[in-house]
Amino acid sequence: MKIQKLEIESLSKAFIEVAQNSIRERGRFLVALSGGSTPMKLYKKLADEELDWSRVHFFWGDERCVPINDDGNSFGQTKKVLFDKIGATNIHRVNTNLPPASAATHYAHTLKFFADAPLDFPRFDLVLLGLGEDGHTASLFPNSPVDIEEPVIAVTANYQDRPANRVTLTQKVFNEAREIWFLVAGKNKAEILNKVIDGERNLELYPAQRIQPINGNLIWWVDEEASSSLRTAKQ
Repeated sequence: MKIQKLEIESLSKAFIEVAQNSIRERGRFLVALSGGSTPMKLYKKLADEELDWSRVHFFWGDERCVPINDDGNSFGQTKKVLFDKIGATNIHRVNTNLPPASAATHYAHTLKFFADAPLDFPRFDLVLLGLGEDGHTASLFPNSPVDIEEPVIAVTANYQDRPANRVTLTQKVFNEAREIWFLVAGKNKAEILNKVIDGERNLELYPAQRIQPINGNLIWWVDEEASSSLRTAKQ
């Protein structure tokens, strides 16, 4: 695990470097995106970067089953700031026109087309994740089932009054990735970040702790406010 200072310019350069290395080594770059304000700042910056975007395949770690023009739809928001500008063609979004269970099944089938045997889903070159104030990541919420065998699940239960009707990848997929990056910003994340990184291990209460790559790199990109309470030394 590494902790890096979150600056959009350096984050963008690191993203491009990982993408270029993946394209050079494997001919393509598979990335699972995250929603939220901090990732959107990254996507806006990436729109100005040079990359062979035709070799980049975009997926999502989770998605709300709302219309594309809804502010809660991550694909729709990303389309505005990135896809429309770079002319991306390899976009593998969750079909939010379907009910969550059907959307999850459909998305699992999509993943199989990019599977790395013996897995039935791709080994992502990069996964972007966020951290909620309650310790959730993607749509894996506190008190949700920990031992999940499926790569994709529908989230239909309400956790702490959060709207349900979501689709999310699970730690089974995330932990196989080559690179996992958490993007964490703001003083409101300081307390939970300290608990997740330096606190007691409680996978049920803090789903972000479920993210432990099997054979990959885990990097926490955090700004000064979010890291203000961390005891772990910066690397």
